[in-house]
Amino acid sequence: MIDPFGRHISYLRVSVTDRCDFRCVYCMAEDMSFLPKDELLSLEEMERLCKAFIRMGVTKLRLTGGEPLVRRNVMSLIEGLGQYLGNGLEELTLTTNGSQLAKHAQGLAQAGVRRINVSLDTLDEAKFARITRWGRLGQVRDGIAAAQAAGLAIKINMVALKGVNDDEFDTMLEWCGQEGLDLCLIETMPMGEVTHREETHLRLSDVRAELAARWTMLASDYATGGPARYVTVAQTGQRLGFITPFSHNFCESCNRVRLTCTGTLYMCLGQEDAVDLRKPLRASTDDAALEAAINRGIAAKPKGHDFDIRRVAVPRHMSVTGG
Repeated sequence: MIDPFGRHISYLRVSVTDRCDFRCVYCMAEDMSFLPKDELLSLEEMERLCKAFIRMGVTKLRLTGGEPLVRRNVMSLIEGLGQYLGNGLEELTLTTNGSQLAKHAQGLAQAGVRRINVSLDTLDEAKFARITRWGRLGQVRDGIAAAQAAGLAIKINMVALKGVNDDEFDTMLEWCGQEGLDLCLIETMPMGEVTHREETHLRLSDVRAELAARWTMLASDYATGGPARYVTVAQTGQRLGFITPFSHNFCESCNRVRLTCTGTLYMCLGQEDAVDLRKPLRASTDDAALEAAINRGIAAKPKGHDFDIRRVAVPRHMSVTGG
């Protein structure tokens, strides 16, 4: 699949649910209203959609949410998708808050998942509770340990927040080095009505310059197919990534589209362009109309996002589209 700007679309991110057991302050409101369950695609429908994308050239699938592992019976979907590894699909992975990892890590590894991203913005227990509102740090740490024991490679995703965790970057780098984890720092993105976002926004170009005064950052050509740009930290031997939608956007190399749990295909995280795939999916067991709808979406993929921290780029929360 080739979009209008010559980019090869080979990466699909699938939000299996908009629900989450955390309420992170930069992601969603504390009193979130979630989608009615009868609007969601079934897990069997999601697998059929993913199979169509694999047939059309997608080689990497990432399951997201919300928190993907809170969806009932989600392991059946993961196990089903794992059957396509080596048969068109090259990688199956997921992004998680870690709360359910202790229960599912072994099953993920058995299904063919080899690496995961874990969202973790602080190692301070009290601060973690404030950021996530409902989360417990110990539960996440136990989940990370279980994932390591299962043989999963882990990258920590840390959203950089001014006045919140900007005093912990060195601590997180050191801890990731000790644990053998990669780290990726992420700028906040203006999605959904979330309070105080502008006050806590940090430009990672400034953070990187400050870190470079204390850590030796070696050039790296490592890439995962996502938007992060990586260096290797000489002191730890681990990778450090930066996702910078403001200070250096990543649109020119975008290779991905996003599918929501209701069957809506978004061609860009920061735009409203979308195609309904649920209707053709349910209209026929023949995938011809479904594939035609997917192709219409790819043909409408915009050149890039238009993020401005002073305003909401799109009204939907990150958990609706999938991070």
